[in-house]
Amino acid sequence: MEKEYTIEELVEDFSETAEKVTALLKEKNYTEVKKIATELPAPDIAEIYAEIPIELETLFFRLLPKELAAETFVEMDTDEQRRLIESFTDVQLSEILSELYIDDTVDIIEEMPATIVKRILRYTTKEDRAMINTILHYPKDSADTVMTTEYVRFTAAMTVGEALAHIRRVAIDKETIYTCYVTDKNRHLCGIVTARQLLLSDPETTISDIMDEAVISVNTHDDKEEVALLLERYGFLAMPVVDNENRLVGIITVDDAIEVIKEESEEDFAKMAAITPTDEPYLKTGVMSIFKARVPWLLLLMVSSTVSSAILAGFEAVLPAVLVLFVPMIMGTGGNSGGQSSVTVTRSISLSELEFSDILRVLWKELRVGILCAVALGVVTFAKVQLIDGMLLGNAAIDPTVSFVVALSLSFTIIVAKIIGAALPLVAKKIGLDPAVMASPLITTLVDAISLIIYLVCASNIMNI
Repeated sequence: MEKEYTIEELVEDFSETAEKVTALLKEKNYTEVKKIATELPAPDIAEIYAEIPIELETLFFRLLPKELAAETFVEMDTDEQRRLIESFTDVQLSEILSELYIDDTVDIIEEMPATIVKRILRYTTKEDRAMINTILHYPKDSADTVMTTEYVRFTAAMTVGEALAHIRRVAIDKETIYTCYVTDKNRHLCGIVTARQLLLSDPETTISDIMDEAVISVNTHDDKEEVALLLERYGFLAMPVVDNENRLVGIITVDDAIEVIKEESEEDFAKMAAITPTDEPYLKTGVMSIFKARVPWLLLLMVSSTVSSAILAGFEAVLPAVLVLFVPMIMGTGGNSGGQSSVTVTRSISLSELEFSDILRVLWKELRVGILCAVALGVVTFAKVQLIDGMLLGNAAIDPTVSFVVALSLSFTIIVAKIIGAALPLVAKKIGLDPAVMASPLITTLVDAISLIIYLVCASNIMNI
């Protein structure tokens, strides 16, 4: 008797499930494969699909029900989609495309080579092809690029009964029916109405009586990240997108907003780590691609460190050797302090919590935080240099004066680094640069130079060198 698998067992380990599916495919036990697949959501099937041998991919995909196959196709990575498209007959490709929403089709087209794009466009309807071409020509990061045109639209004169009948006729082709939009004959956005309102209203009530006219919408050229944050802020399932004349051209759904936030977070993370962002998963990214993403930043940071070297060289002849021992500690602590402030402020900017007008409040807060950190670390540094470096490690050149110079220099460095780290992302935002670029790597390079100046000035004045 064949073993039956629960959903919990199937999703517990995708690799193990992929092995089960592979074995069943080789045994030609297609009934059990179908059963396993139909019990899982599309994202989980895509995970399993990625683990099975390439020679069995097409067979597995063809065993999926038509609608589930289309949903799974959207969740696959670009290489898997490309291999499938190349294996599809014209009829199969047409069937899959007919099940995809416009925004998903656009996402796929953007990642495919020209030959496959031509084939995809050949099997889309004339209307869909025109919309796809329009979306592809929108600015890269605008709201248009993530919107879909498959939404439910009413007129204000319709009754609730007519609206519900309309939903039944068109719902199968729409991405969402929970929020519907009311427009006039020229498609100007007039209001919104939810499925809940429709179900709870009398069938004879007109849409104009129940619709909400205070509509929050976004413009076609608004930044997609800002749109995603608006969806999160208001808890909407979808956000209407209008043109400059307030004509409804599409909607952005919450799943697309989540994807935008994820992409932007990954991009910011890469920039803060001094890496050129890439869309490819790490294991599928070639060595040369990783090299090209990293080496320009490394070269830039290496060259910029020349400033620190020049500063240190200027004092090399007069700087006591004992003070050189603590240069890495002071520079490292300064870079870390500035990085903390920079990352915190950058994150707040990305969440629309801070604007350039808040810069004085931010600097005042970071100054106070910096002073507290400076006092705490200064005291610990004095004790550490005096007791550990001086007494425990037996360095006779270290005396209370040296310990005081190191502690004081580190304290001033922390305060200055906190202020610089907080200010630069806000300034970058103001002048139109990405605040993430001003995060840890560049902040660290700048603070390194300033920390050396502070250290050398303190040493010169206190130790008379």
